[in-house]
Amino acid sequence: QVQPVESGGGLVQAGGSLRLSCAASGRIFGNYAMAWFRQAPGKEREFVAAINWSGRDTAYADSVKGRFTISRDNARNTVYLQMNSLNPEDTAVYYCAAGRTGTVVVSAVGYVYWGQGTQVTVCS
Repeated sequence: QVQPVESGGGLVQAGGSLRLSCAASGRIFGNYAMAWFRQAPGKEREFVAAINWSGRDTAYADSVKGRFTISRDNARNTVYLQMNSLNPEDTAVYYCAAGRTGTVVVSAVGYVYWGQGTQVTVCS
C-alpha cells in the first residue's frame, strides 16, 4: 500500500501563489508517473497536471496551463505543484495520485494510489 500525503494548501488572495507538496512512500517512487487532480464542491474530479517518472514529460489541463507547474524530486519522494496567478475558480480540494506506470496519463483510471487531499481556497 502507498499513501501519498498532500500539504501546502490554505487561503490565498486572488493573484497570489501557493506551492503544494505531495510526499509518497516507497523506494521505487521514481518509477511512476504522478499527478494532481482537484474537486470543487458539486463538481466532478478534474485533471490538473501530471509528470512522468523522470520529470522530463508533463501535461496540464488547459485551465491551468501557463499558471501551474508540476515538478518532482525523486530523491525526496516528493512531487510539487507551483500555482501562480490564482483565481477563485481554482478553489478546490487538490489530490495527489501515483500512477500505474511511469508514463503520463490524464485520466483518473491511470492512477492507483490517492492522497486525502488538501484544501486550496482563493478569495477575491
